[in-house]
Amino acid sequence: MINMQKLLKVTMTWTSIVYVICFTGVAMFGGIRPGFMRYALHMNYEDTYQNMLTFGTFISGLVIWNVIAVLAVWLFAALWNRIK
Repeated sequence: MINMQKLLKVTMTWTSIVYVICFTGVAMFGGIRPGFMRYALHMNYEDTYQNMLTFGTFISGLVIWNVIAVLAVWLFAALWNRIK
């Protein structure tokens, strides 16, 4: 049976860490936002946020989201093992 208290603690900690990293990244490196919009969200930010679907954005988005997923699961598992 899953320990719900532990799951909630780990989830809140994980969400807080990821939010702080994202917020700090955008605050310190504002130039990453346009690249993220184009390659991870497939949006062209220059022309009123039009869809931008190409083979290149598909492959780059696939790579970006796989890296993000691996890091997210790694962080979650590390927190799960540390939080009592």
